[in-house]
Amino acid sequence: MAIRITKCNLALFWFVLFCIAPICRAAKPNIVFIYTDDQAPFAVNAAGDDRFITPNIDRIFHEGAHLTNSFVTTPVCSPSRVGLIASIYGSEIGITDWINPNTEQQKGLPAELPAFPQLFQQNGYRTALFGKWHLGIQDRHHPTRFGYDQFAGIRTGGCPPKDPTIELLDGTVKKVEGYTCDIFTDHALEFIANEAKNPFFLSLHFRAPHAAWLPVRPEDWEPFKDLDPEIPNPEYPNLNVELVKKRTREYLAAVKSIDRNVGRVLELLKIEGIEENTIVIFTSDHGYNLGEHGVWYKGNAIRVLTENPEMQWPNIPPQRRPNLWDTSIRVPTAIRWPGTIAPGTSEDRFFSNLDWFPTLLAMAEIDVPQDAVIRGRDYTTVLKGDAKKWTNEVFLQYSMHHGAKTDMRGLRTKRWKYMIDFANPGRSELYDLKLDPNELTNLVDSESRKYRTAKRRLSAATLEYMQQIGDAAFK
Repeated sequence: MAIRITKCNLALFWFVLFCIAPICRAAKPNIVFIYTDDQAPFAVNAAGDDRFITPNIDRIFHEGAHLTNSFVTTPVCSPSRVGLIASIYGSEIGITDWINPNTEQQKGLPAELPAFPQLFQQNGYRTALFGKWHLGIQDRHHPTRFGYDQFAGIRTGGCPPKDPTIELLDGTVKKVEGYTCDIFTDHALEFIANEAKNPFFLSLHFRAPHAAWLPVRPEDWEPFKDLDPEIPNPEYPNLNVELVKKRTREYLAAVKSIDRNVGRVLELLKIEGIEENTIVIFTSDHGYNLGEHGVWYKGNAIRVLTENPEMQWPNIPPQRRPNLWDTSIRVPTAIRWPGTIAPGTSEDRFFSNLDWFPTLLAMAEIDVPQDAVIRGRDYTTVLKGDAKKWTNEVFLQYSMHHGAKTDMRGLRTKRWKYMIDFANPGRSELYDLKLDPNELTNLVDSESRKYRTAKRRLSAATLEYMQQIGDAAFK
């Protein structure tokens, strides 16, 4: 049947084009992905530690979902970031420890590796990364090769907390005056303001609270400069209490500097009128030890003792304590998704950094390529109440080669933590998390039938994971 074009038809056409079409385009959610470095699992007030002053980060936790069992598969920077960007294990591309730019100049993400920002870019999103990359320093490893339209920050693992030398939007590298957290956030705010009318994906990767923690802005340091902070285990044998307290004060201030800048981002989303159409995520690349177990740092922990124990393993100096403890692999994670996640939601089903790739794409209704090797799972099925079955376990790995040598592999389940170190024969750990949530008593040599059975089952499951991904650590 022929359609006769009339003035009325034309008027309706232009109404749809100019009024309804923009509304449809606006339905694509923006995503702000806030990613910190070295954030202890409870280093947010809303996550359970009231030593921290984090009212702005707390808003994300209170106004969305708090993922109480959020883990990373490896407890150091670079391999954890591989899991985020590509949803594979670091061992699959030979990145098992943090990339040292002085000795590993050629190491980084392979150019052919699918990365989730590319898929956002290909589906009409404007994309940007401001902050820390740490996935290779060569131009072939540059963030813009993996789907980011804009990048400003550091390709390496660290920079000073003030007056950093960073790469700018035009590719030049120069020293910029100011506090690093503020500088990265300034770029993020400019991007949001410029792209407020377009769908965008913004990665804001702070280098804090990675050491060094000071200096920070005076208002971030003021609440803590004279504080005598509580520490988790002051009675730990030979613990250097004063050093732990000093570092804790500085760490608290570094987290506060992040929080202040998170507040700047949330305020701009409100000013631009896009907060209801913007998903805001807060998480970290791995956990951190703040004196727990008598150590500082993450999976490559260093003891904070006045006297170190005798050397037990030939590949591990006595001051080092490589580990897969929850303090190192658990991360504070919250998702604010207006209209989808009810404020105050608490979700305890397991989430891992491998899950970000499919989950972020699902949030934007972007399909995962059928030929892509994706190790993670779409967690939106959990958040929307559609997950009929969910396996609560995470395969863990850390082959440390800076400061010690390990090939730690293991499994974290609801009840158990198991670790075996193939680089140090005889070194293994088993914790009953129901009875020992702080992982203080290693049961791996227990004669109890229950624990021997658990060890056999967890060891077999660990080997099965390794075989599935071609992990050669045990060969």
